[in-house]
Amino acid sequence: MANVILPFAGAALVMAALVAYAPQVAAVPTDLPHWGIAALCFLGLAWLIGALLRLMGRPNTEAERQFCDVLVDALGDPSVVVDAKGRAVYASAPYLKLASKAGASRLVGFDVLYAGYPDFAEPIYQLGQAAKAGNAATRDLRLAAGSSAPFAQPDKARWLRLAVSPMAANGRGGTTLWRLIDITDDRAHQESAFLRLQFIISYLDQAPVGFFSTLPNGRVDYVNATLASWLGFDLADVQSGKLQLTELLGPEGAKVLGAVSPVAGSSRVDSFMLPLSGKNRQPEIFKLISRADFDADGKPLPARCMVMRNEDKALAGESQSHSLARMVSAIPIGFAEVDKAGRLLNANGQFLNLSPGLGRGSPVAAALEAESAARFARLAGEIASKPDQTLQMEAAFTGPSPRSALLTLSGAGADGALSVFAIDKTENRLLEAQLAQSQKMQAIGQLASGLAHDFNNMLTPILGFADLLLTKMRPTDPSFQDVMSIKQNANRAAGLVRHLLAFSRKQTMMPKAHDLSDSMSDLGILLKRVVGEKVELSINHGRELWPVMVDIHQLEQAIVNLASNARDAMPKGGKLALSTYNLPAGQTGGVGHPLPAGDYVVVEAQDNGQGIPPEILNKIWDPFFTTKEVGKGTGLGLSMVYGFVKQSGGFIYCDSPPGEGTKFRIFLPRLIQDKPAEAAAKPAEVAPVREDFSGRGRVLIVEDEDSVRAFAARALTSRGYTVVEANSGEMGLEVVEKDADGFELILSDVVMPEMDGPTMLKELRKRGVSSKFIFMSGYAEDAFEKSADGPTDFAFLQKPFSLKQLVEKVKGELG
Repeated sequence: MANVILPFAGAALVMAALVAYAPQVAAVPTDLPHWGIAALCFLGLAWLIGALLRLMGRPNTEAERQFCDVLVDALGDPSVVVDAKGRAVYASAPYLKLASKAGASRLVGFDVLYAGYPDFAEPIYQLGQAAKAGNAATRDLRLAAGSSAPFAQPDKARWLRLAVSPMAANGRGGTTLWRLIDITDDRAHQESAFLRLQFIISYLDQAPVGFFSTLPNGRVDYVNATLASWLGFDLADVQSGKLQLTELLGPEGAKVLGAVSPVAGSSRVDSFMLPLSGKNRQPEIFKLISRADFDADGKPLPARCMVMRNEDKALAGESQSHSLARMVSAIPIGFAEVDKAGRLLNANGQFLNLSPGLGRGSPVAAALEAESAARFARLAGEIASKPDQTLQMEAAFTGPSPRSALLTLSGAGADGALSVFAIDKTENRLLEAQLAQSQKMQAIGQLASGLAHDFNNMLTPILGFADLLLTKMRPTDPSFQDVMSIKQNANRAAGLVRHLLAFSRKQTMMPKAHDLSDSMSDLGILLKRVVGEKVELSINHGRELWPVMVDIHQLEQAIVNLASNARDAMPKGGKLALSTYNLPAGQTGGVGHPLPAGDYVVVEAQDNGQGIPPEILNKIWDPFFTTKEVGKGTGLGLSMVYGFVKQSGGFIYCDSPPGEGTKFRIFLPRLIQDKPAEAAAKPAEVAPVREDFSGRGRVLIVEDEDSVRAFAARALTSRGYTVVEANSGEMGLEVVEKDADGFELILSDVVMPEMDGPTMLKELRKRGVSSKFIFMSGYAEDAFEKSADGPTDFAFLQKPFSLKQLVEKVKGELG
């Protein structure tokens, strides 16, 4: 057994010697930490003492016992081994000597040896619990000078380290090694190093230049007293760890300082002239020298900056430099210096804002799209061969939000560097695209309104002549149903024309009192076609909805727009619920949005789609704003809805909580009708009287469309009126001048070649003609805008119109 233990014993002695005399032995690496050697030595000794105890637990020779004693005593530290019950079973000579001085008459552990000293009670208890759990542990203790505790000295305080290490194979329930190590010299060295660090920090705080350091997350973790004084900060505030780099340099300056291209294991030093913001002070230009470091993985390490201030304002060169730096940081033009290899040397914040890929030390071409990068390299080469020229190019920068800029390249930089000036053209490009889109929409609108005008001129005689035929037929006539089908399909076509006019925004606003229950039920068939088969559509109406004053055709278009947006938000299908209900004045406070006091009828569209991100929720009403791909959306749908609701005196709000879809609510004011008038009208509904639309009087019809003019003339003639026809505005003026009998009513189209209806009315009023006037048109907005200063004493009849609508309108005007 001795042959087995001897090699380990020798190794332990050698390690102990190396620990004690490592500084004097050349073979020992000086950069190997002493604590590492000590830890290895301690583990080896623990194993060795365990082996010794196993030897002592069985019959062996006196020579082996003596060898073990010598070996353990060589450790030099007071050591004692205790069993599972806490009884000391073995001790080294230094420990026995220490125990003897303390007056111990038998072999005891540290718990008994220091039983009368309160400072040792808790650490010894904690170490004992760690040993029972099978864990190694240490505790550091300080002995005051003159203490009566073992190991104390009368004139010097001492630091001791009490260490415990389980020695059983499984770490539990076996013997434990306790050691007492003198670490007074090590602690003195640490205290000396700490004092030295305090001196360095004090020197740095009072240095004649400013210093600050930043962490990769943008937090400032150190500011010296000099810089804090310059900027008017309280030193405790700036060293609290809460100060952000943007509070010192502003957003642009922070971007400039942090724009360094990461290179693994590298360092980079740069100098800047940047404005620093003080507490309640105007920004002041300082010179900064910054060092940026990166670890082996290319991750940024804390950066350090030295700040120099121009104290002597009389130095013209420094003053000019500061003025130039202030101007470069403030101008809305990007500026950068690029070396011969195309790498970015320096740049202001405006230039860095063009792409997140721009950083000092990185190639500018890496932040450009391929075509722009190739052109940039070619122009840079041309300037390198002829530095006195200036060249320009349009460049497209990469990034999450790609930007475009006009770059001006010049060879005016130092050491062959290239000076680059950049004007951000992104907003201009967006405006140009919006203008082109607007022009395209205007052209489409003009086409749509022109088509609608022609369709209305065709539908008016179809509806009119169908009505004339129906007046001569009985319901039992074989052709009655055929004519009714013609009229019904003509009415459907008229509805399509109204949608076409709503798209082109050429419709004439005609608000009327409506019950939304009936109107939205009729809209259900169209909405099902809009949302498609993947979307489940439901329409629910509240009971006894209040009437509202609204242009029902524009409301229909608004609901169609909301439905189409909901469909696009649910590409894989979903649910769209349309509902209407009354909102009394007392419940408006629970809406969650500002509403003037009053009663409202609410139109609600709720889907379970992907919702609208909070950052763009406030932009959805802006004209031309769209999140759809190019060519798939105009950005006008919701703006048209918003405009219609506002024109109707209502309000519209959108709510889109994350993950809960989107809900649009239109609030239309309740129409308060005259109740006595309603009561008076009810008997007429119970006992209807046949209306008489016949009349007398001379009527002039001015219409360039022959079929419309023929229908109107025949319809009014059949009702007893004397009708004269004219096919243009000029001819209408001539007829009025030559006719001696005059006309009680003039029925005129609005849009006609050469002279339109409003112009003709203006001329007639100038000539003293006071005949009543009715305009008829599918859309009349353009014509009325051109004659905004003309007469307003006229009525209006919307095309296409039926026989009843025509004669009723004429009868109403003539009385």
